Amino acid sequence: MIPFPETNEYHSYFDTYIQQLKGEDILAALSDGAEDVTELMTSLTEEQLQSAYAEGKWTIKEVLQHIMDTERIFCNRALRIARNDKTNLPGFEQNEYVPYSGANERNSMDMFQEYNAIRQATIMLFKSFTEEMLERIGVASGHEISVRALVYLTAGHEKHHINVINERYL
Repeated sequence: MIPFPETNEYHSYFDTYIQQLKGEDILAALSDGAEDVTELMTSLTEEQLQSAYAEGKWTIKEVLQHIMDTERIFCNRALRIARNDKTNLPGFEQNEYVPYSGANERNSMDMFQEYNAIRQATIMLFKSFTEEMLERIGVASGHEISVRALVYLTAGHEKHHINVINERYL
């Protein structure tokens, strides 16, 4: 079990993502989240997947691509910090990634397979970390963050976006 991070292990901006997972087995939450996302995405029509809830908002396919891109970035950060890399890791501008992702032109089944491959790799990476690695703190986007906070942030970020899809798109 990966212990829940202390609030001094991450920037307060991430509090809403991380706190919603307090008390949960985070590896089980990541696995269950993958099942929930796959079930949701495969239940939607292509028209629904390419719809946005308002003009200028992302489509569901773009949200899924954003979840995948962000998970890869969080895993890269977690790996580097776990390996004691002292580099100040750069931030990324999510709103500039989406227009260049080509998500709406992608084959949906390919996206679902990619999502599941990323999640499996994420879980295996997080399982590989020792207690010492999980407690390491590095700097990303100009703020200190621990490896275990990144683990919880990965699941919390996805949960946030799935809640938005359920509340605003469907």
